[in-house]
Amino acid sequence: LDKKEAAKAEAAAAHNIDISQIEMDDSISLYLKEIGRVPLLTAAEEVELAKRMERGQLAQQRLEEGVEDPIEREYLLWVVRDGERAQEHLIKANSRLVVSVAKKYVGRGVPFLDLIQEGNIGLIRAVNKFDYRRGYKFSTYATWWIRQAVTRAIADQGRTIRVPVHMYEQINRLTRTSRQLVQELGREPTTEEIAEALGVSPKKVEQVIRVSQRPLSLEMPVGEEEDSYLGDFIPDEDAQSPTDEASRQLLREVIDEIFASLSPREVRILQLRFGLVDGYNYTLEEVGRKFGVTRERIRQIEAQALGRLRHPSRSRKLRDYLS
Repeated sequence: LDKKEAAKAEAAAAHNIDISQIEMDDSISLYLKEIGRVPLLTAAEEVELAKRMERGQLAQQRLEEGVEDPIEREYLLWVVRDGERAQEHLIKANSRLVVSVAKKYVGRGVPFLDLIQEGNIGLIRAVNKFDYRRGYKFSTYATWWIRQAVTRAIADQGRTIRVPVHMYEQINRLTRTSRQLVQELGREPTTEEIAEALGVSPKKVEQVIRVSQRPLSLEMPVGEEEDSYLGDFIPDEDAQSPTDEASRQLLREVIDEIFASLSPREVRILQLRFGLVDGYNYTLEEVGRKFGVTRERIRQIEAQALGRLRHPSRSRKLRDYLS
């Protein structure tokens, strides 16, 4: 192989993408097949494309300043279009680099195709900002922009509760440090050990750990058969216990049975007076207004109804609930 072919072979090895473990639909497979047709570039070809882009930008500036000569204007328009073609070529030839970066972030809450799209935005920024005069390879420069675009997308979209980008970067740093310490220590590191390795306080480490914890769905399947949901095992603090609820239901049935011996008017008055309607204990005067009678008349009806309820045959049924 000559130098040009050797450089391309090296680039191909660097861009080798193993996505066998990633679930893909037809649209992703088609996209990968399409970008795979574009040959990879050598460093020299990257520089040449960057120069064509630069000439196109300069030609655009010249046109904006105003060119009267039609021949010069036609030439400048051609240079602008050539710069745009060079830009498109540089982007397409590095699309596999986007996939290579994006696949490392699969499983963090953002679909693979969305990661690729965000990575492409980073690639376009890299193409527009690339300075070939500095001498470094474009792929090295572009990787930083692609990774930044992907991680920012995860920070914005990948969590139910949005985490600020700067905090997401701290979470990643803490995760990497923890993994490294596990390998060195052979066990899970303590908060103090992580803090020392990061050069921060243990309190700061605890804060980052709290932020990094993801909320769990109450509909998440649990158990070997996955026939139950997490929410099934979380008690409702406001709900009555089954025993209390059963007792309340039995009490309601007993009250309804006892009230059957009273007239509808007496039942209604007792319900209002003792908060059995809406939880509010109405005064004699308030109940009297509802029935269009005096408070004294309501008192008499209430006393008469309670007297009947105190009969041993009825009060005995309530005794177990009044203890």
